[in-house]
Order: sequence, then structure tokens, then C-alpha cells
Amino acid sequence: MASTIMNYLGFGNRPAGVESASPVRALPSSWYTSQEMYELERRAIFSRKWMLITHQIRLAQPGDWLKFDVAGYEFILSRDRKGDIHAFHNVCRHRAFPVVEGQQGTSKIFACKYHGWSYGLDGKLAKAPKYDELEDFDKSRNGLFKIHVHVDTNGFIWVNLDGREKPEVAWQDDFAGIDMQERFKQYNFDDYVFDHTYHMEGAYNWKILADNFNECYHCPTTHPDVPTLADIQTHEVDTARAWITHKSSLTEEQEKNGLGISSTYYFPNVSLSVLPHFMMLQRFLPTGPTRSSMQYQIFRNKNSSEDDFQLINQMYRRIVGEDKVLCELAQKNLNARIFVNGELHPRLEKGPLYFQKLAREVVRAHYERERAAKKEIWPARQELPDSDSAVTSREDEELCSGLACQTSQAVLAW
Repeated sequence: MASTIMNYLGFGNRPAGVESASPVRALPSSWYTSQEMYELERRAIFSRKWMLITHQIRLAQPGDWLKFDVAGYEFILSRDRKGDIHAFHNVCRHRAFPVVEGQQGTSKIFACKYHGWSYGLDGKLAKAPKYDELEDFDKSRNGLFKIHVHVDTNGFIWVNLDGREKPEVAWQDDFAGIDMQERFKQYNFDDYVFDHTYHMEGAYNWKILADNFNECYHCPTTHPDVPTLADIQTHEVDTARAWITHKSSLTEEQEKNGLGISSTYYFPNVSLSVLPHFMMLQRFLPTGPTRSSMQYQIFRNKNSSEDDFQLINQMYRRIVGEDKVLCELAQKNLNARIFVNGELHPRLEKGPLYFQKLAREVVRAHYERERAAKKEIWPARQELPDSDSAVTSREDEELCSGLACQTSQAVLAW
């Protein structure tokens, strides 16, 4: 098993670069099929990296809340009475029952239906029935598990699930300046209003969706609509920190029809496409090593006509449907264990290569940390308090870890 994990991570081989005059080998298919790799990504990526989630316009009024799920981490975004936006795991601090069961709503408090514990819109514990009978119960230490929130210049909401008081990765480390792109100056983000969401479930790894999005090498053979949006021949990508920007030239007719598109991919799993009449937030959400959900949040310019909006809205629906077919059929062959990887074009597939480079770096770094610690490291996980009351809990946890993780610990000690 040790050699298997080492092969997944590519140790012993020179990491694939992006800038090259020769074809570059892609990540191996095992990274797209392995349950162990998926769990490692949950720890290394989705537990500790900043993720773009939605726009604050969806939390327009105090009390508004939305529920999201990323790689099995279910959480809530809410706006409190002061107008501040908060995020916390959808887990009651008492017995782990979900605090909300719907997808969205407006509430004065969050009340757990299991035992009646209730929380404010900021996640602080408001009431724990009968617990006033107990000594040394600290309400301030029993609020909902907080999640770090960042609202950028344009009103987009980001979260980081790192459970520490201060996340290891600061938003500025990965994304400083990304909300101040020069091309964003042509849009007034205050003019966009939320229109609708939709999603498509499929049998594909989340990274195959990212690979597909970040190149247009496949556009001429798959997407007859794309030339309406942009000039395929001039398509290129730029990379920096944790993002990939897509650019292409516009014809006079395209510019006249409001088809000037600004498209950005934000590692790990979200893209934003902004046009004068239309805006789409596309999120690639893994539910397992070979299953994911493509989820779309659609916004419209409140000053645009229905025809202008629908021209782009319907076009994108066709394009993403075509992409779904590509990804499912490619994943099917990856699952067959025949194909290991292919050679990617360093210019035409610069986007996928850069995405894979980012994934490789963060996964390897976390894996090395776990090897040094000789245990799995889950950044989003609850940390027990350093108090006498938690001594038995820590002993119980260590016992269970010793039983359940003997195999993985042997691998980490390799």
C-alpha cells in the first residue's frame, strides 16, 4: 500500500511543469479514481484552502441563510441583524444533529430539532435546555463550529474550513488582487441580481471537470456555440497564485451583442464567468472519487432585456451539457484501469497543467506533513479543549485512531 500511495503522489518522478516546448504528462488516472486520494484531498485541499461560494446578494436581508455542501462538509452562510455574514458547520454542538435541514430560508434563530439547542444568526449558543442546572457549562465555548469568511471587493463570499482561530492559508496568500482585475472595471457588480440555480450530477471526478473547463482545445470539436461567445483561435490563459484567467479576442458583432466574457478559474473548484448581461458561478463539488455535482448559480443584469439574458443563458446550458458528456465518458475509461495518463500540449492545455500543478503541490505538502506526524491531519476537525473534562475523550479518540488507522499509519511511517 505504501508504494501505491507513493505512486499516486508521483514521488520519484520530476513534477510536470507548465512551461515546456515538449508535451507534458498529466496527473495519473489513479488521482481520478482512488478513494484514498479523495480522502487525502478532503484533508489537504477542501479542509484548508479558500473556496468561492456565492455572492452576498443571495443573503439580502438579516436572517437570510443558505446551506452548502463541499466534499461532505455541510455548512451554513447567514446574515445577522447587524448585516454581517457568518459561516458555520451544520452541526449542533450537543449531539451533532443538523441545525438546518432545508437549502435556504430566513430565520430569527437556528434551533436544533433533536434536543432544542438554539443558536443566534452569528452561530453563538442562545439556549441549551436544562443546562442552567449544571456547573461549569460555558455557553461561549459551545457555539456552532465557525468557518472563516471573506467578502471580496465585488461582494463574492469565500470560506475556509480550517478549524484554527486563524487559518493557515490567508485569503491574500492565494487571491490577493484577483477581485481587482482590470477587465472587471467594465462591469458594475451592483447591477447583477440573482436569477436561479441548477445542477447536474455525474459519474466523474471533480478534477476532470476542472481539466475540461480550463482549456478550449476541445471547443472546435464539441461546442458549436463557443465561436458565438469568443474567438477560439485567440483563446489563451494566464496563471498566477491560485487562479487561471481565460482571455480571447472579440469581434465587433460580439461586443455589440454583449458577449464580452471575463472568465476566471479559482483553485480548487470554482469558476466565474461575467458578461454584460449575465454572470455564472460554476462549482465542481466532489461526492466521492468518481462522482461529482456541477452546480450553477446564475445572475442577470437587472438592466438587460430578457432576450439579451436568455441568449447567453441558453447558450451556456448547452455548453455545460456537452461538457458533462465529455467528462462522463472520459471518466468511464479512467475507471477501466487501462489508461494511466496522456501527454498534454503545453500551450493549448496550459490551464489544466497549471491546475494539476496546484493540486499536486498542495496534496504532496499535506501528505508529507502526515508522514512526519505519522497520522492523518484533518484541518477542519473539531479540536478538543485543553481541560480536565476532555481527558477521557482524548484517550477514547486515541484508542479508536489506533484501531481504525493502523494500516494508514503504517503507510505514513513508510
